[in-house]
Amino acid sequence: MGGKAALLLVCGFSLLFMVVSKNFGNITTRAVDNEVNYNDETVAHNIAVSGANMAANQIFLDNKWDEGYDKRSFMNGDVDVVVEVLDAFQDIRRITSTGTFRDVTHQVQVTLSPSRFSKFAYYSINEGGTIWWTGNDTVWGPFHTQDYMRVKSHPVFYGKATTKRKLIYYTSKNNDYPKFYGGFEQGVDLPLPTDGLTPIEAVADDNGYKFINKDTVYLTFAGDSIKYRYQWNTTDTTVLTASLAPNGVIFAKNSVVRLKGTVKGQYTVAVSGSSGKGKVFLDDDIVYSQDPRVYPNSTDLLGIVAKNHILITENTANNNNINIHASMYSESYGFGAENYSTRPVSGNINLLGGIIQNIRQAVGTFSGTTTTHGFNKRYRYDERLMHSYPPAFPGTGKYEIVSWLE
Repeated sequence: MGGKAALLLVCGFSLLFMVVSKNFGNITTRAVDNEVNYNDETVAHNIAVSGANMAANQIFLDNKWDEGYDKRSFMNGDVDVVVEVLDAFQDIRRITSTGTFRDVTHQVQVTLSPSRFSKFAYYSINEGGTIWWTGNDTVWGPFHTQDYMRVKSHPVFYGKATTKRKLIYYTSKNNDYPKFYGGFEQGVDLPLPTDGLTPIEAVADDNGYKFINKDTVYLTFAGDSIKYRYQWNTTDTTVLTASLAPNGVIFAKNSVVRLKGTVKGQYTVAVSGSSGKGKVFLDDDIVYSQDPRVYPNSTDLLGIVAKNHILITENTANNNNINIHASMYSESYGFGAENYSTRPVSGNINLLGGIIQNIRQAVGTFSGTTTTHGFNKRYRYDERLMHSYPPAFPGTGKYEIVSWLE
């Protein structure tokens, strides 16, 4: 190779290395810029998330808190939090948290809704002392008891199960430990309200309907209509249910309610009273016009709320099964069958919904696996109750996060 050719080769390689070196420099610079931008975006995101968590914690501690934070310094940036009431009637709130770091901003929106007891497939304060959950029992939704949870032969719980106290095994953990497919936690304290009826009465006074001091109210849902009377042998008054109670709350004050029929729409029937009042008797089937297991888009929903017992009436109609579509709440007593230990064998309680009660009640008697009086239990959770609730249904006093958008 001649000297001129060698010189050209050296110059060519030098030029090539200069171009490559410049590109490497640009890549390094861009990498540093990208790393700085990524760091700024990450810090802004973390500030926004932290602001949302701080606001949610404040609301959990004080459910009236709505002050927010105005450009509060945080993590060398600042956070701005606004709390809005999206639905005053249902008390649904939205937290909007904006984190800023240097010139980068990030926003997080969290929607909170009051937690309702209707979300439970089963809830009790007192389990009755001698009643066991056995291998024949399956609970499909959330479960909670404030009492000991007595278990035998591996009962099944598909939703999360919680208890304030602890598990008690019939024989041993190996023989009896439940199948918890949704998780299990003990030491969870979630008491019933001492007066969950008064807020419902206030809603009934505001565009619902209230029966006052009627000894007995006979209510029959009939699709779009509802029938009522005050004695068993008198003629019903029939009205459109939506006209009777536009907000869906029907309240009987100091009374007994006898209930049956086919529900179309979303309603809560509540009854207060003492000394033999404040009870609901289920005189026959109470079902939805569209069963959500058949019609997934069904919007029919019923809450039954009683200060005292909710009982399946002993009558001819209920001597061969009863179908119940509702979330049932008994504040001082529980859900059971009238004369459960003496009534004839009556088939199944086919329940779609949930049971929330103070004291667990019996629905029948058994000898081994044979029913001797009353009902067998066929309880199925209404999955819609995880996200929806009947109008004005009693709340836990806490909020739940229903959406988190970043």
